[in-house]
Amino acid sequence: MFYILISILAGVSIVVARIINSNLANEIGIFQGTFFNYVTGLVLSFIFLFFSNETLKLSISKTNCIPSWAYLGGMVGVLVVVLSSYITPKISAFYLTLLIFIGQLFIGIIIDYFTLNKLSIGKILGGILVLIGLSYNLTVDKNPEPNSLQ
Repeated sequence: MFYILISILAGVSIVVARIINSNLANEIGIFQGTFFNYVTGLVLSFIFLFFSNETLKLSISKTNCIPSWAYLGGMVGVLVVVLSSYITPKISAFYLTLLIFIGQLFIGIIIDYFTLNKLSIGKILGGILVLIGLSYNLTVDKNPEPNSLQ
């Protein structure tokens, strides 16, 4: 039950963070808002590290083992925050959540394919079904309702 509660709170925090980032971007600009988003995250990460029992051990031998493409994670994160801040006021939270879910699913499939040489047909079919459902729902929402007889 505890893990279910934590996962629900994580989902809520993502939606709230998108709304806060979008409002901040409207006030000070998208790139400035993204900058402060990352600075706040860095400060809070250091605070959590300080109060945890973990130690930070960095060595040249460990950093040399990290593949170079792994360092693109920060750039991808910035891109996601910028796009999310730009798109959030333009579409509903439901559609934005579905689009992010679909994007994460397909990027996960691509990463699994290139790193593990695995291709999950179930995940691909599930992602396609969700994408078809989202597309159908978007077209239904765009079409005006037929005039009803009064």
